[in-house]
Amino acid sequence: MLLVVIIQKEKESYQEGQQAVLDAFGWDFEKAEITIEKINENNHVLFGLGGNILVNSGKDGVLIVDDQFPQLKNKIMRAIRKVGGKKIDYIVNSHWHFDHAEGNLAFGKTGSKIIAHENSRYMMINPQPINLVSVVYPQQPYPPHALPQLTYQDTMTVNLNGEEIGLYNFGSAHTTGDTAVYLKQSNILHMGDVFNMSGFPFIDAGNGGNIDGIINFCRSILSVVNDETIVVPGHGPISTTQDMQNYIDMLVVVRDRIQSLIDQGKNLEEVLNSHPAEEWEEGFGDATMLVDRAYTGMINNLG
Repeated sequence: MLLVVIIQKEKESYQEGQQAVLDAFGWDFEKAEITIEKINENNHVLFGLGGNILVNSGKDGVLIVDDQFPQLKNKIMRAIRKVGGKKIDYIVNSHWHFDHAEGNLAFGKTGSKIIAHENSRYMMINPQPINLVSVVYPQQPYPPHALPQLTYQDTMTVNLNGEEIGLYNFGSAHTTGDTAVYLKQSNILHMGDVFNMSGFPFIDAGNGGNIDGIINFCRSILSVVNDETIVVPGHGPISTTQDMQNYIDMLVVVRDRIQSLIDQGKNLEEVLNSHPAEEWEEGFGDATMLVDRAYTGMINNLG
């Protein structure tokens, strides 16, 4: 009886934590709509709640990058049918965070093969809370059917629908298990949350993410792609490699300013009060989460 009570309390705590995050982002599963943007005949981007979903479809089946939330399964499937898919054959998780990979809970039951970096699989089995500064998401362990069956360490290639689909990891960045997905023939790159165009990036400093890693990851993948590559960010509109370069340039300036303040012995409050990302706030919004998590990651690395 005591075990039942403990499990029920843990479930209620998780549900309360999840709802707090949904409220913070203004997300409502019932009201959510999935919109579709066509890149070419075989590739589309789905926008909904959480991370952008890249859909590659064709005679060999359907591969998607990220799958948002299980509550959106039916809406996502309706969108996939609109672009010619019948079922999801492969899912690539760009990383393990709830708003990009929790759809595994639903789609894993339907036979979709899930692919991710080995560190993302580890974090799905051994999750830690995700500190978003203003709220904490109580990430829960995934059951076996929702875990990646295929993992890789540095690079991996999937050949599907006439596409050579490259998966790349360049070390810790947004998380310790990020994947960039490059469709070579269509020249499309999905960056997950290493590249964010809806606001300042979130660095999961509590779980090994760091601003230097994001900068390195973005620079490294730019050496793989080219100036004409179509870039799908983790959040926000379809972008270009120039947008990525501008993003890198911004992060370098913010990183260097924070490092200078750390070298002066400034604490987090003092760093926040210096507004190291001030000139970008008009376009990206409040920089508190970026500065807080960047500072925390840099201090962690000093340790």
